[in-house]
Amino acid sequence: MIDVIEKLRKLPTTAISDALGGLYHLDQAIKPLKEEWKVAGKACTVKLRAADNKMLLQAMREAEEGDVLVIDARGYTYNAICGDFMVELAKVLGIAGLVIDGAVRDVQGIKAVDLPVFCRGITVAASDKAGSGEVNVPISCAGAAVHPGDLIVGDADGVVVIPQEKVEAVLAKAQEKVQKDLEREAKVLASREAAIAYLDKALGS
Repeated sequence: MIDVIEKLRKLPTTAISDALGGLYHLDQAIKPLKEEWKVAGKACTVKLRAADNKMLLQAMREAEEGDVLVIDARGYTYNAICGDFMVELAKVLGIAGLVIDGAVRDVQGIKAVDLPVFCRGITVAASDKAGSGEVNVPISCAGAAVHPGDLIVGDADGVVVIPQEKVEAVLAKAQEKVQKDLEREAKVLASREAAIAYLDKALGS
């Protein structure tokens, strides 16, 4: 599985999305705090009540090294799910990144930690720790169904979810898509004449 995850990490989410038929991606509002961040790994899922992040700590305790914490905070953005301390804690534990349908704070500190964090927004208010929520259960995160163990891949374009049973087929299709795109670019972008020929064919001229 580690080899598969590394191969997926090298692929753009656009190719993976194409391999999935345009399905299984999170709402486009979920983006990385730094455009260059990429993340890939198995999902450790977290379901939270708005403004309550105690179960995130439980998820960190249960997650395996290389997991991606996928956090359903219902899109609530007034209170932050975490700040730079919790993100650094996740990094020390070997977690690959966080995907949050909610907000974070201490954004400059998080960027300095340099652990990929994908979220809906940024705020200043903290959450409490009442303990509501569940860990490693099926969730809906930013419009996408996520099960524990599904593979998560994220980059500047967004985040896709690969159901466990589809991983091998999706990897093969995404790799094929990237190869075909490279071949098309080499052929079509070689000259003005080649570009015009491509356009004429595409337009049925």
